[in-house]
Amino acid sequence: MPFLNFKETVNKVIFAKRESVEQVEEGKILAPKFDSDGIIPAVVTETSSGEVLMLGYMNEESLTKTIETKEAHYWSRSREVLWKKGDSSGMIHEVDEILIDDDQDSLLLKVSIKGLGASCHVGYKSCFYRSLQNVTKDGVKLEFTEDEKVFDPEVVYPGAENPTKL
Repeated sequence: MPFLNFKETVNKVIFAKRESVEQVEEGKILAPKFDSDGIIPAVVTETSSGEVLMLGYMNEESLTKTIETKEAHYWSRSREVLWKKGDSSGMIHEVDEILIDDDQDSLLLKVSIKGLGASCHVGYKSCFYRSLQNVTKDGVKLEFTEDEKVFDPEVVYPGAENPTKL
């Protein structure tokens, strides 16, 4: 199914007011529930493979921009800024489809990755590149699920601050 075929440019997406459980669960108009911080989680998968690429967050502005442009925009909780995926790396998330869950408080974006074909700022295709293994006296061990990085972050993001915060 093609993603949101607009005949004219949308200048501003207005989300419906949440008025009833029936409207939210069975209605045909988008009425997302943003949390107390004004954000909604978005699971992002690659359309062609179904692979989970990342978990992002959107606020009203980033969801609106995503719908308008068909390119994913997210809200960075650590940096507290709106960002378009791929602005600095070229690895744009071209949105093929957006789904919303039953109570409209989480999203699933199906995307095609442009550029290097990766999504993770660490250099791997997916942000989920490690799996939990066995428990030892030192803690839960992780095993890498991707053999190598798709790109070198130092080359793609020269001089940029790492978005991971401790």
